[in-house]
Amino acid sequence: MDRICGFVNGKGGVLKTTLTANVGALLAVSGWKVLLIDMDPQGNLGLDLGYRHGDLDDDGSALAQSLMFGSLLIPLKDIRPNLDVIPGGSHLDSAAAGLVSMGSKDGRKAKLALARSLSPLAGNYDIIFIDCPPGNEPLQVAALGAASYVVVPTKTDKAGREGLVGVAKRLDTVLDVNPDLDLLGVIITATSATATNVHRVTREAITETFGNADVLFKGMVRHAEAPAQAARDRGVLVHELEEQVKAAPKWYEVLNGTAEAGQSQPRSAVNVAEDLYQITYELVARLEAAEERNAS
Repeated sequence: MDRICGFVNGKGGVLKTTLTANVGALLAVSGWKVLLIDMDPQGNLGLDLGYRHGDLDDDGSALAQSLMFGSLLIPLKDIRPNLDVIPGGSHLDSAAAGLVSMGSKDGRKAKLALARSLSPLAGNYDIIFIDCPPGNEPLQVAALGAASYVVVPTKTDKAGREGLVGVAKRLDTVLDVNPDLDLLGVIITATSATATNVHRVTREAITETFGNADVLFKGMVRHAEAPAQAARDRGVLVHELEEQVKAAPKWYEVLNGTAEAGQSQPRSAVNVAEDLYQITYELVARLEAAEERNAS
């Protein structure tokens, strides 16, 4: 249970799901055994990984039952090699209501509902990522009750910065049951690399909120609408989309008749893939540094 990492922000659209899916998959490609938990009633993790609304998708039913009644969770195996998933979906709305009722009688039990569900599974994995829902307090709190680390993606706009304050308050609510919860870092997302003044303002807001500028990841995920839409529409990950882009025939090969024109590919997928490689590398480095500190 000491390598469970939640991606959380009170605001939507800050790439929590994108980071959960893509960083998890990149670690799986490198040989880590990874489990992804979709705690969002929207179930968008399934869109990124391509199983949403298919035969494997239970719309969050199993996770909801486990949160409310403690039933054993059985992950979807090998959604990608080394990558297992517990789907989210609309059934989690019922689970959220159930956690509220549970919390009125026993607050600790509600906060630790996900931790109890994951306890029998955690030893099978090198790391577990939780895609936390925006604005759903009982599900967020249950996710933070299970997590050992938190990563906070944020946009540079005012709403994103205000979301940081909400995260800080939410962390405080679970310290009674999870006192060792550690902030692994904050990632600026959906940004332009040239927006230096905007980044400065965001860094100042992060420092003010968490009291330490070192929490900010050096890597960022730039805004690129075309690859984001293409990846989700096709149910592929960004590094998989990058491979498709690199394998696509060149325009002159099509013109010369030596290749056939294929599906249009967003060339900017290569840039976004590079961002995600950097974030994954840095997350592992921060994780290893945190584990060294905790062991000393």
